[in-house]
Amino acid sequence: MKTESKKSHETKVETAPDRSSGKKRLDKVTLIFVPLHLGGPHRGVSMGPAAMKVAEVAEKIERLGFTVRNEVEVNVPNSVCWAEHGSAPKCVPEITEVSLKVAEAVEEAMSNGSIPITIGGDHSLAIGSIAGVSSYYRKQKENFGLVWFDAHGDINTPDTSSSGNVHGMPLAVSLGYGDKRMVDLLGFSPKVQPNRSVLIGIRDLDPPEREMIDRSGITPYTIRDIDHLGLSKVTDLAVSSLGSDIAGFHLSFDIDVIDPDVAPGVSTAAPGGLNYRESLQALTLLAESRMLRSIDIVELNPANDIRNKTAELATDLILASLGRRIL
Repeated sequence: MKTESKKSHETKVETAPDRSSGKKRLDKVTLIFVPLHLGGPHRGVSMGPAAMKVAEVAEKIERLGFTVRNEVEVNVPNSVCWAEHGSAPKCVPEITEVSLKVAEAVEEAMSNGSIPITIGGDHSLAIGSIAGVSSYYRKQKENFGLVWFDAHGDINTPDTSSSGNVHGMPLAVSLGYGDKRMVDLLGFSPKVQPNRSVLIGIRDLDPPEREMIDRSGITPYTIRDIDHLGLSKVTDLAVSSLGSDIAGFHLSFDIDVIDPDVAPGVSTAAPGGLNYRESLQALTLLAESRMLRSIDIVELNPANDIRNKTAELATDLILASLGRRIL
């Protein structure tokens, strides 16, 4: 009796609103689990998908009124290529192999009318997820946008990276810069246009990344911009900057954009990030735009977490991006 009552109450509270203005609301989700650790020397990040399963991400999505149409497990090669010396960038063949699988899973989900949610794993998985989104819209002859939340720029190239770690390169790769094996995934480049790309929450950049951001033409919002304008204003501006002619946008959310006091379970923590309420508010606003079509949640590292706290938060972020509301 108690359990049934609680489940009924949660369903009522968490129902996603339909503000589609005549457009049919997507009500199917495909979860794509990618235990990718090859983008950097943080083996614990491969446990991110498992931690999300412990947090009951699929069950909570279904209580929100969505159908989890499929749960895809992407196999990642068992390699320590990131530890090799003199290789810049590192693990490119392995990451390219994983990226192709991710791209295919994402595109298939979108083609079947499902919202792909790619759960990592390090941020190099975005090379594949954005490629899949881009391929889908390319075949539809439609434009799409990219909203990227991150403490870091992730816009290094092999020429600017001091480490060769690919998890610091996926945004650059998606914009058409970097190792050709990754840049030309699926046979075309760039995957997204810079004038349809927004980077939010950055506060820890390498000097070459600052130059790259200026040169690339993407729209950046630093943590200082958020302090000055407020995250709700920044989120509204971000969506507006993507253009009025897009058919939808992709969200790539690195959990380290959140302050490590709130989200300790990440690989590369940077103090001074977003708080819990700000993060949920931003993703709620993105959901209310009715244009969010695909999602990445990345860099969850349970080895650094406290009682699965960050995985629970990451699950809340997904629910907010799907439109969970209080009333």
